[in-house]
Amino acid sequence: MRTKLIVPGTAVLTLTAVLTLTACGTEQGPGSGGASDVRPAASFTGVHWSVDSVTVDGKKTTAPEGAHVLIGTKGRAEGNFGCNHFGADVTVDGETITVGQAQRTEMGCAKDVDAFERTMSEAFSGELKAKRSDRTLTLTTEKGDTIALTEQRPAPLVGTKWTVTSLLTGDRAASLPAGTEKRAYLVLGKDGSVRGSLGCNTFSGTAKVSASGSTITFGRLATTRRMCAPPQMTLEGELGKVLQGTVSYELDHRSLSLTGTTGESSGKGISATAS
Repeated sequence: MRTKLIVPGTAVLTLTAVLTLTACGTEQGPGSGGASDVRPAASFTGVHWSVDSVTVDGKKTTAPEGAHVLIGTKGRAEGNFGCNHFGADVTVDGETITVGQAQRTEMGCAKDVDAFERTMSEAFSGELKAKRSDRTLTLTTEKGDTIALTEQRPAPLVGTKWTVTSLLTGDRAASLPAGTEKRAYLVLGKDGSVRGSLGCNTFSGTAKVSASGSTITFGRLATTRRMCAPPQMTLEGELGKVLQGTVSYELDHRSLSLTGTTGESSGKGISATAS
């Protein structure tokens, strides 16, 4: 799935330019002499971990929706601090993870989310001790601060509530208008229907997923007619351009992007997260 680097103002780059997932590091274990010396892959790698909370100096802060970490098996970790995406080199030795300096996007975030991101990025660095219990994982820093995580399974395209998190234009992305966060969403039904909210007004209609699994064709949407605040009307106008006709879609675990393919919607799109 495309992941965007979002920089304040108009300077916007693709995240892949910064977070190139090359083999910058390797997962390591003690010994290299023979098969008996190779330690099995850690049980917490290759898992999509949703961040529940971060506790620093005894103060627990609940994570915003969408914060997650994926510790790869090839020396990289990537995820989302709560608003901005990140990537970092990691070394795994048994139950110890050493996290290098993270590269991150620079999207403007709500004040409380921005505060959590700073806390999370500081905690998820340096040497961490990992302790897994069933579907939960606790990462502990050298100072004793902790990050609590829960394993999250992939979200299906149909039946999931997809909350809109950003607007896309070609290879660029922008945060939602201030005050409209977490208001817009859509749910695709098994019967070929779609329903949701444009940020203020609700809507319903038809949505046919192609057999190839790459496009969705939206029929004409029926919406309510409430008057909304200017930021909400701006968001509704942008979403209305996307949710019409045939759009391409990309589904990556618990993230979804929709991009228009024809007319005035061509190249315009949205990113959304399962909620």
